[in-house]
Amino acid sequence: MHKVAGLTPRYPLLLVDDEDSWLQSFRATLRSQGIDNVVLLNDGTKVMEVLGRNKFCAVAVDLMMPGISGEELIPQIVEEHPELPVLVISGLNDIKAVVNCIRKGAFDFIVKTEERNTLIAGVRHAIEIFELRQENSSLQQSFFMDGPDRPELFSEIITAHKDMYSIFKYIEAIAETSRPVLITGESGVGKELIARAVHKASGRKGEFVAVNVAGLDDNIFSDTLFGHKKGAFTGAAEARIGLVEKAKKGTLFLDEIGDLSQTSQTKLLRLLQEHEFMPLGSDMAKRSSARIITATHQSINGMQEHGKFRKDLFFRLRGHMLCIPPLRERMEDIPLLLSHFLNEVQAEVGVDVEADVHEIARFLANYSFPGNIRELQHLVHDAAGICGYKGLMAKHFKKLLVVPLESSSSGFNTALEESVTFGTRLPTLHELRSKLFDEALRRTKGNQSSAAQLIGVTRQAVSKYLKKNEYD
Repeated sequence: MHKVAGLTPRYPLLLVDDEDSWLQSFRATLRSQGIDNVVLLNDGTKVMEVLGRNKFCAVAVDLMMPGISGEELIPQIVEEHPELPVLVISGLNDIKAVVNCIRKGAFDFIVKTEERNTLIAGVRHAIEIFELRQENSSLQQSFFMDGPDRPELFSEIITAHKDMYSIFKYIEAIAETSRPVLITGESGVGKELIARAVHKASGRKGEFVAVNVAGLDDNIFSDTLFGHKKGAFTGAAEARIGLVEKAKKGTLFLDEIGDLSQTSQTKLLRLLQEHEFMPLGSDMAKRSSARIITATHQSINGMQEHGKFRKDLFFRLRGHMLCIPPLRERMEDIPLLLSHFLNEVQAEVGVDVEADVHEIARFLANYSFPGNIRELQHLVHDAAGICGYKGLMAKHFKKLLVVPLESSSSGFNTALEESVTFGTRLPTLHELRSKLFDEALRRTKGNQSSAAQLIGVTRQAVSKYLKKNEYD
């Protein structure tokens, strides 16, 4: 039995018990909790044969069965299938039996009479351990490889940089798990493309659903993610499914996660912990089978220190973490990206645009690209228009740069050539702040994202400054 796309977990869980009624009941309970890839076996003597034919994520065996006991099966399973967590099921809470089973290699001991939530938690933990072992094995195998096993998964990402190839290999290693992924990196580095690559690599049957949560208040956030019932609030004339449900058995990508309010963070934490959500106006919880991928350009660590981001949510989100390097650290990618964006221009206007890509790349080599790849894309399109789509040269880029080349550096902050001087009266911090914002906006011709990059603040901070001071 091979992995089945769309089922959870990717490889089946094997339940072994001579009581058919308990097997059926427990399978129904697991299905109600989103664990629907389960195989039942009522004959303990056939366990090793079944495990030899098929690949499983974990096996749960009854302690007392005719023919062979669960305790006798443990060392056999551990020896032949060391990657498989073994759960032992018993109708009695026998301490001596628990100790013996753990000594022989059992992963956990489950008592049938315990609360169903406890049983589910034990199964979920075993599945997570299997997935972590799979990831570790995959990472070890790919460590000495130069590129990804399946480069077609990353065809939309234009790069030849070694750090990006390492990220691709890591994505392949974690693809089949259901654990959340947190993607960090500056604005414009292509975080959504990375999220799409994770989804493609996973082979999930459901859709890839993306939403930018920046600017969503708590009510809109809940309605967008969880949906609502008809009549849930004034104006709710029809029921609406949320994006969590739309991404069923697929991937839900939440961009700009650092902008969530504390209340919305709590709602997201519950979704991650309980794997369930409640549409507005409903008193019935629904199960979530979507994998959650989030992204931010902000420093989550810094936000935690200032009490703006929940630590428990951060640790839930970073089941896996990908940090995408900025374009200024991937300068060898510029010729490739220039060619790609030139092809975009030519496809749009329907004419061939002559350009010396290497000359332009050399000209841009000392530019810091505060807007990263997205900025380069806009530069190519704008410069091609300036030259009339004929003979694109480096000089056509010069006036478009938001930071003059002579003040650019290869580091994150642009070095200032001017010195700052003060008069007799020292300005207040408020006055200095205003002058800094004004200068950044002047240099970037009003581009809020680029201005934010220049002075090391968020785009939202620049937006608030503009609204407060009615800057135009």
